[in-house]
Amino acid sequence: MNRPQSKHDLLAEIPSPSTRLWVGLCITLAIFVIFAFYTIREIQWLEDFQANVVQKNRKASLQLLRLQNDMYLLAVSLRDMTLPESRYPIYYWKGEFVRLRQDMNEALKLEAEYSTGTPAGDEKRRQLRALLEDFWTSSDEVFMLADQGHEATARYAIRSDLEGKRNTLADIVGRLLTLNDQAQDEAGRKVSQVYEKVKHDILVLIGVLFLVALGTGLYTLQANRKTFERLHHLAERLQAQSEQLSNLSWKLIVVQEETLKRVSRDLHDEFGQILTALGVMLSRAEQKGLDKNSLFIQEVQKVKTIVAETLESVRNSSQIFRPAILDDFGLEQALEWFVQQFTRQTGIPVHFERELAEGFFPQEEAIHIYRILQEALNNVAKHSHAPEAWVLLRETRGELMLEIRDNGRGFAAAGENDRAPGDGIGLMGMRERTGHLNGTLAIRSAPGQGTIVTVRIPVQKAALEPAAEKAG
Repeated sequence: MNRPQSKHDLLAEIPSPSTRLWVGLCITLAIFVIFAFYTIREIQWLEDFQANVVQKNRKASLQLLRLQNDMYLLAVSLRDMTLPESRYPIYYWKGEFVRLRQDMNEALKLEAEYSTGTPAGDEKRRQLRALLEDFWTSSDEVFMLADQGHEATARYAIRSDLEGKRNTLADIVGRLLTLNDQAQDEAGRKVSQVYEKVKHDILVLIGVLFLVALGTGLYTLQANRKTFERLHHLAERLQAQSEQLSNLSWKLIVVQEETLKRVSRDLHDEFGQILTALGVMLSRAEQKGLDKNSLFIQEVQKVKTIVAETLESVRNSSQIFRPAILDDFGLEQALEWFVQQFTRQTGIPVHFERELAEGFFPQEEAIHIYRILQEALNNVAKHSHAPEAWVLLRETRGELMLEIRDNGRGFAAAGENDRAPGDGIGLMGMRERTGHLNGTLAIRSAPGQGTIVTVRIPVQKAALEPAAEKAG
């Protein structure tokens, strides 16, 4: 007879695609690394090119435009200086020439710093500096003639010499602007070429990655097909085991209820009757005519008191195991009675509120709700250190809600290392009972903020028996 396969045997038969997947992953990562290095290098080249060529060329053009504007101002001043009907002497423009000279020298200096250094541009700049220096020398001579009173000679020198030199300077500045525009266009073409190359390389990379991903995906799909089949078979087995465990857990709950019911009945019927008989016999012994102050009578009274207390304890224990009030008066009265008993035994005040329509839940449902409350309050007494607690029983819109809330120390939320108080057989039993009633169980808590246990159970109207019918 063949031995049934274990979970380990099933997993051992599943083919592992790990090796080829690792190879595919390494290839993909290598492609990404190479492309990232390439992209970073191209971006750095673009940044350097734009910073060292494009931006500098734009700044140089701005300085040339500044020179061109100064040339225009010089042309206006020279025109006004040569007018015969001018009301101002020539020396009046000397300050304007000094300002323009400083501004043009500064612009020429900055333009030389920003220039890209082409041979044609360098030659034009040398010519511009030499002619500009010659222009300022000639203008100084004109102002010297004017200061000596030779206004007519100075005007003639302006028309015959300075205006021609200014026109030459303006032509050189215009030529430099043209060269800068050409360099700007060339830089734009280079940037466009780089962008086109990068876009082309990105498309190639996408194609390669697509092929790698396609091949890896097809292999993974083929290799994992058997894995999924095995896992599905294993999941079915685990589901069957889970159902078996759930059925076993529910059978244990049923056995527990039957055992508690039998123990409750035995305590109430047998031990209760024995203790009651003992009490009667002790009462008779007390009435035998002996002196009431005798030692025998005193001992009988002590034993009678112990028997009465034991009888009361047995009856309370019987009710706790299986409260007869649940069978006689229904869920609401049973919960209220248990809350009172809990308060009396533990000293923890429990406030019971109910908003329940008149009716009786079937015993097979009511006992589970009673056990859930019992376990929740036991956890309050054992773990919460709460000074008080609240119980709310409410029925709204075909749903029964039972809420147990305390203001104790609480506990860490699920998912942390600390286990929640009561997170064991008791909580498992609460969940099993709630699930059997097709309900939900939620526990909310936080350190220092108490704990709230909420149970919601759907209630069918047909499951409720009116109080009048139950009484009849």
